[in-house]
Amino acid sequence: MQERNSVYSDGVIDVSIIVPACFDNPLKDASIEFLSETLLGKRNTAIPLSAIVGAYHITTRYLKASRIAVRRVLEGVLATKSNALYGDLSINNVSDALDYSTVYNIESWDGVLIALCRSHGSRIIYTMDKEIGKVREIEAVNPFTDNQVIEYHKYIRENIRE
Repeated sequence: MQERNSVYSDGVIDVSIIVPACFDNPLKDASIEFLSETLLGKRNTAIPLSAIVGAYHITTRYLKASRIAVRRVLEGVLATKSNALYGDLSINNVSDALDYSTVYNIESWDGVLIALCRSHGSRIIYTMDKEIGKVREIEAVNPFTDNQVIEYHKYIRENIRE
């Protein structure tokens, strides 16, 4: 476990950073650029494999994107076999995640991100989710500009039908 500590010292990437890369929208290019830098090892950041599955679920179910197109994008991420792709979730991580979720009244997935961060000696979660920011020992960092995020949310509101 100690060896992994230095590998992911720059933080963990939340599903909200992956989703925009999966379909046409104003944040797609910025999301792809950020993920590419991570996959190429330009930052020591973990992309949990469970976030890949979560991105598929959110993008196809809630954002109504093509299942085939989303799968292609996510398979492309996996095909890199990058060291940034992180799949080890220990019993201790899950227990810690449940603790964080309970204490801070946050989603259990957010608890997992916090547990992974802490276990790798980081404080940073790259996310658009402001909820994570209420946890004091974690720094929620949005890698996108405010204007990009506003345009993205506007696009979602105007183009995604319930």
